[in-house]
Amino acid sequence: MILATAHDMYGAVVAQVGNPTPEAPPISDKILQMVRYLTWFVLLSGIAAITYAGGRFAWEKWTGGGLQSPKMVAGAMLGGAVATSAGTIMNAVIG
Repeated sequence: MILATAHDMYGAVVAQVGNPTPEAPPISDKILQMVRYLTWFVLLSGIAAITYAGGRFAWEKWTGGGLQSPKMVAGAMLGGAVATSAGTIMNAVIG
């Protein structure tokens, strides 16, 4: 009975609340620009890491040293896959 009275009293107030339209924050254009710069930097650093690891792999192969650079190449490629798919993953999560 108490719940029915509360529903009757406050139900009309809750029903009047509309569905607000989303609005971008005032500095959203600067934030998006920063995200684009960070994306560019991540891709550039991934290319540099793969290039460095490939050069080190060639050097280790030429000098006959222990091969540790294949781990570096695999790590750089895995990091690149995560970095390039991060936007797709976030779009799927956020919708």
